[in-house]
Amino acid sequence: MNGIDGLMLLLAGGLGLLTGVWATLAFRFSERSQRGVPAQPEPTLDDGLVRMLAVLRSAAVVLDDADNVVRASAPAHALGIVRDGRIAPAAIRDLIAQVRRDGVIRDEVLEVPRGPVGPGVLLVQVRVAQVSAEHLVVLAEDLTQARRLEAIRRDFVVNVSHELKTPVGALALLAETVQDAADDPEAVRRFAGRMQAEATRLSALVHEIIELSRLQVAGALGQVGLVDVDTVVAEAVDRARTTAESKKVRLDIGGEQGTRVLGQRDLLVTAVRNLLDNAVAYSGEASHVGVGVRTDGDLVEIAVVDEGIGITPAEQERVFERFYRVDPARSRDTGGTGLGLSIVKHVAADHGGDVTVWSQPGRGSTFTLRLPRAEEERTGSVTPMPAVENLGAPVRRSAS
Repeated sequence: MNGIDGLMLLLAGGLGLLTGVWATLAFRFSERSQRGVPAQPEPTLDDGLVRMLAVLRSAAVVLDDADNVVRASAPAHALGIVRDGRIAPAAIRDLIAQVRRDGVIRDEVLEVPRGPVGPGVLLVQVRVAQVSAEHLVVLAEDLTQARRLEAIRRDFVVNVSHELKTPVGALALLAETVQDAADDPEAVRRFAGRMQAEATRLSALVHEIIELSRLQVAGALGQVGLVDVDTVVAEAVDRARTTAESKKVRLDIGGEQGTRVLGQRDLLVTAVRNLLDNAVAYSGEASHVGVGVRTDGDLVEIAVVDEGIGITPAEQERVFERFYRVDPARSRDTGGTGLGLSIVKHVAADHGGDVTVWSQPGRGSTFTLRLPRAEEERTGSVTPMPAVENLGAPVRRSAS
């Protein structure tokens, strides 16, 4: 193995081995001088090493004795570690200065600005080492996403504990009350009804927590196939009908027929059902909720439109967060868990799509689930349904 090949392999193995290679080169240079062999210039970074820097997942930077960037990998530029031929973050420059002074390798986790302007920051693990008399190496690993996921998981556990505590505490209190009122049949019936409602809410919450946890695992879709969108919408409407009828909310279906997507039918039914439940929960008595299907290029759009209370712009940015509720009091009355829209978001993402919201306070909301249309559908045609005047949108037919 020649010196350059060895250097490339050892660089891939880590900074410690890279340091050893540079030390070996320095030793050979000194040994050659002692034997009277004419001194050769110190090796420079060749094309092979440049290519190795380019494929490293970590940001890798080689500096000369004046702290000018000799070479930098693509991630170093992407993360903003290197700008205009220099190390940009002041915290990393301070770390380099410490290594220059005493030659001790430094390894620290630092917060650095995401860019030259704005409040954005990155969390990076930085390792700095002197590898020769002139050259110094900086390796930086972006920890931002990993720490964010860790915080999300931690918050999720805290939120779940809090959400479970409410119905469990209510059930315990109601059970104690029933026991004390054993001689009063009317009170027992009243409190038993409330216990049943709390138990139903707890069951729904546990079910949605399990469903959301499953969706957050990579490959949650499992085996997928062609899914008929008409069937998905019809089943979701059928499941939501009981709740809608209790509020005298009419459900309408309309739009294009015959579209299909590639995915998992049960998850798509759950997503559309959650959108419908959300629309019914925030709609007034004797109002309308519509489900419309249409194609837009390579996408199938399933829109759920309501005449409810609407959502302010500030709240629209948060409605897909777990456990977030636009109206907490209404959610308690309807048994809402605050997880429905978060589940919709995950189902959409797992199917290669997304979900968006349009809303104005007092004018209702429109949630649109967008999914990639199945390949065979992109060359076919769909049959438009007759327009039905309802909710100001020409995509309705009665389903009640």
